[in-house]
Amino acid sequence: MKFWVLAALSFIQAAEVTENKILVEQPPRIMAANENATLACKYAYNGTGNEFRASLNKGTDRAVEVCSVSWNGSFHNHHSNKDFNCLVAIDSHKKEVNFSLWKLNTEQTDIYFCKIEVMFPPPYISSDKSNGTVIHVKEKICQLPVFQSATPFWALVVTLGFLAFYSVLITAVFVICWWKNKKNRILTSDYMNMTPRHPPGPKNKHYQPYAPTRIHTEYRSWEP
Repeated sequence: MKFWVLAALSFIQAAEVTENKILVEQPPRIMAANENATLACKYAYNGTGNEFRASLNKGTDRAVEVCSVSWNGSFHNHHSNKDFNCLVAIDSHKKEVNFSLWKLNTEQTDIYFCKIEVMFPPPYISSDKSNGTVIHVKEKICQLPVFQSATPFWALVVTLGFLAFYSVLITAVFVICWWKNKKNRILTSDYMNMTPRHPPGPKNKHYQPYAPTRIHTEYRSWEP
């Protein structure tokens, strides 16, 4: 009889320990893609608590609380550290809390721990310390803009051809204008050379350009 009493007491104590315990499961490692990361924390709890609190803590000593959320079925209260961009989503049916982080930097690469707490009704219960998740943030590499090679080849050829034709046309017009200008200067120089000049000495108002006088006597041989 005494054996059965001790066995019953042991079973009750084991059930109470299991009920008053929260187990947390989280992935061991996450690579932050484009400075963003989402950490899914799954928890197991079979107690009667109806008001919970979940938090994400940074560092092996959990000294920095990144963000937290409290809920009681309908009301959610969210808090985030000023040095982090964090958003928390809760799925009570799946017993899962998702912490979404964005705009992370390399200095925030560290180990992160999920913590689940039962706030009400008493007694207060906190989850056991899990193995944590290492969030690795890679250094962002600035890439030079790459020009797309989708530019049609023929469009480039046409453009270059048009520029070449335009250059040849401008050159031809310039050469024609230069030749005409040179020809006009030659003609003008010839006209100036044909102008009669005054004889040396004082100017004579009545000076007439020299013209040889005809000798009429040679044409008068028929006169008596």
